[in-house]
Amino acid sequence: QVQLVESGGGLVQAGESLRLSCAASGSIFSIKNMAWYRQGPGKQRELFATITSAGSTNYANSVKGRFTISRDKANNSVYLQMNSLKPEDTAVYYCNAALKTTTAIWRWDDYWGQGTQVTVSS
Repeated sequence: QVQLVESGGGLVQAGESLRLSCAASGSIFSIKNMAWYRQGPGKQRELFATITSAGSTNYANSVKGRFTISRDKANNSVYLQMNSLKPEDTAVYYCNAALKTTTAIWRWDDYWGQGTQVTVSS
C-alpha cells in the first residue's frame, strides 16, 4: 500500500505565503513525476505545478513566478512554496505521484493525497 499525506494548508490573507508538504510512504519502488493539483469552489481539478525525477519543473501561467515546487527524492516528498497568495488561489490542494510499487514494478500508477484546504482572504 502507498499513501500520500499532505500538510500545511490553512487560512491566510492576500499577499501572504504558505508552504505545503506531501510525503509518500509505503511499498514504493520508484517515483517518476510529482505534481500539485488544485480544485477551487465550483471548478474542475487543475494541474498547476509538476516536477520530474530529474528536477525539471513546469507551472501554469496562473502561478508562475509566485509558486515554487521542489522535491526531496530521498524522502519521497514534494513541496509547494506559495508566495503572494491571492483570493483566487483558494482551493483544495492535492499532491500526485506517478510511481511504481514493489509489487508492480512493470507499470507506473497514479497516487493521490487526501487534499489540504488553502483559503486566502482579501
